[in-house]
Amino acid sequence: MTTTDSAEKAELLARGAVEARLAACAQVSAPVVSVYHWQNAIESSQEWQVLFKTTPECYPALEAHLTAAHDYDTPEVIAFPVVRASAAYTAWARAETAAP
Repeated sequence: MTTTDSAEKAELLARGAVEARLAACAQVSAPVVSVYHWQNAIESSQEWQVLFKTTPECYPALEAHLTAAHDYDTPEVIAFPVVRASAAYTAWARAETAAP
């Protein structure tokens, strides 16, 4: 998952990862408000979340892609463990991604 400061940037990040087959799917969520420490101050900003559906094998390349494509100095790039997923969905995600 990552966040960015506009819907357009979020869609570009999503589309780039899917086109590169580093994610089978990417979902852009409506804006959220983020509150965080940055350069010795508490900041608040509107951001769009992008959730990427990928495999453990593709994660390193997806992280590298997002870090290079993102315009934030320190972009949020995090992964959540999947405890369970349907066999059909897992097979689809594996078929639609390709680790470099």
